[in-house]
Amino acid sequence: MPCLTMPCPSVILRVRRPGFTKPTGFPLQADSTSVRPPLLEVRGLTKTFKSGGLFAATRKVVAAEDISFSIRRGEAVALVGESGSGKSTVARLLLRLEFPDGGEILLDGDDVLASEARRASLRYRGRVQMVFQDPFGSLNPVHDVAHHLVRPLLRHGRVTRNEARSRAVELLHTVGLEPAEEFVRRRPYELSGGQRQRVAIARALAVDPDLLVADEPTSMLDVSIRMGILNLLARLKRERRLAILLITHDLASARYLADRILVLFRGRVVEDGPGDAVVNRPAHPYTRALLGSIADIEGTGPASEETVENTSAEEAEIGCPFAHRCPEVLDICRSREPAAYEAEDRRVRCHLYAEGASESGR
Repeated sequence: MPCLTMPCPSVILRVRRPGFTKPTGFPLQADSTSVRPPLLEVRGLTKTFKSGGLFAATRKVVAAEDISFSIRRGEAVALVGESGSGKSTVARLLLRLEFPDGGEILLDGDDVLASEARRASLRYRGRVQMVFQDPFGSLNPVHDVAHHLVRPLLRHGRVTRNEARSRAVELLHTVGLEPAEEFVRRRPYELSGGQRQRVAIARALAVDPDLLVADEPTSMLDVSIRMGILNLLARLKRERRLAILLITHDLASARYLADRILVLFRGRVVEDGPGDAVVNRPAHPYTRALLGSIADIEGTGPASEETVENTSAEEAEIGCPFAHRCPEVLDICRSREPAAYEAEDRRVRCHLYAEGASESGR
């Protein structure tokens, strides 16, 4: 079983750039032998917020720009990036808590933004459920655990009122809270952080969802119990064919759970590839910088000379948003935003992978 510590500095190296192929959009295409379409397919999702007030100039903040990816049943995809990269915005768009400026969200081929234009239907909310970051704030301390599980069961018509409590006990068995008959009577303040998060997962499972959006599900938990939550999610993915979208800044958790990792920077997917490959052989300079900064924080020494620092929105308006922080910047990076290029087993939004990119272009 792989550990949750980050790879040693020796694996966070400047990689040789793979061969060039034609530019293309995200996401990676499915295997042509696959028969079933993706459960969820996101195409060109965009969202821009306006900031500023009465006495401040209004400026636009790009939270999501041409986000495209797909998730199949039984697959876990991780969205990884620093704070402000757009991860949570993408989650809120998928949960229909925010309205996108453009793009499509297809669930089993149905464009829900078109078929449910005003708001998400109860059916959609039943198929797409969320586990929130804060296990202390996502449960009402006034009510017992049974209330939190019975309510969605009845709201979505999964059981009758007479069957609801026994079904709640089964859900607690599923998430590993034993003895379940005792936990169902407890209130959230009587539970540890890990136990509360398991209750939150059980609540999400109550409506038999197809997709679970997990927003930083372990970030507020002790390190000693994070593995238990990740193992639970991995088991649900395997046994229930549950699709999982993991929102996280922790590349170690992403590598452990996710089949694919999408790295976000300023609302753009800059790298999309297999989980182990992205962590062990990062291709985009930002991915390497992200890995390097984590290695520094953990005290393993400087993995690279690159650092992850904030850049003003004005600096990122023209050209590649990462150009002002990139140690491999080319002249073209400052004037033109890169397309997404195929690079061996992944896609990278970087001019370094364009045809003709060379040292002379710096």
